[in-house]
Amino acid sequence: MQTRLHTRYAASVRLSVAPMMDWTDTHCRVFHRILAPHARLYTEMVHANAVIRGDRARLLAMDPSEHPVALQLGGSEPDLLAQAARIAADAGFDEVNLNCGCPSDRVQAGRFGACLMREPALVAECVAAMQEACPVPVTVKCRLGVDDDNEYERFLGFIDTVAAAGCRSFVVHARNAWLQGLSPKENRDIPPLRRDWAWRLKRERPELEVVVNGGIADAEVAAEQLGHLDGVMLGRAAYHTPWLLHELDRAWFGGEPRTREGVLREMRPYIESQLERGVYLKHITRHLLGLFAGQRGGRAFRQVLSEGAHRPGADWSLIERALEPTR
Repeated sequence: MQTRLHTRYAASVRLSVAPMMDWTDTHCRVFHRILAPHARLYTEMVHANAVIRGDRARLLAMDPSEHPVALQLGGSEPDLLAQAARIAADAGFDEVNLNCGCPSDRVQAGRFGACLMREPALVAECVAAMQEACPVPVTVKCRLGVDDDNEYERFLGFIDTVAAAGCRSFVVHARNAWLQGLSPKENRDIPPLRRDWAWRLKRERPELEVVVNGGIADAEVAAEQLGHLDGVMLGRAAYHTPWLLHELDRAWFGGEPRTREGVLREMRPYIESQLERGVYLKHITRHLLGLFAGQRGGRAFRQVLSEGAHRPGADWSLIERALEPTR
């Protein structure tokens, strides 16, 4: 039942921001959308059970400005994933993405995330059920393999099995997931990157949409990927040095030059509306701390926000004070 992507969404595959637990909430995504009008944004991973039975108002919170935005689901039960995918589409998400890459102990215990790399037939069944249940694209985010899986053919077999179920778009975190002996944090750095596997996949399966994720921290590396792949997904770089996201969006899609302060001021209506709803400033400003990274006054900007945003009554005036050292 997948439908054709609308023009704005189709173009956005070139640049996206990874789903990151405890980071890419709705406040973060609103900020990233201002920085990068053309980027594809992702929610944090939400388990299918939580979507079906949990607090949807909180778990599926989304501001209209975020589009195009995808909901990333965790899970391994086709029926539940299908229900959750239908709910996501009804809630207005533009895509549903199945997580086959998270290496945490919690996902291993629940038989989802990276451990699904060793169950391609089950992933294919899940994808087929999700596609049948909802009208928006269903995509997969995966690793190269698990632990000491070092055969490209095994990775390709996973992709081919899932693609045969109808999935046409894959985000490849270009390193293995180690399920034993490494923490989720270590899994972001220690397994070696092998972006050449993603490049090879695109060469051998040109009909598939292939986006690469993992270790992309500067514009030069990001641009190199577009010579081989359909898109680039930024992870921690989009969070710690968010101006890179803006620079790539402008370089790849065009647009007028902007300033960091100007981008931040575009956030003001959203921030003040959230404060009126009872949201604490700290929940928003934690996503803004890296905006002036490496710039004059950047450290002071971060310090003012870090020290003041948690205080009762903190409002936009604190952000004005944080901006002063950057001028």
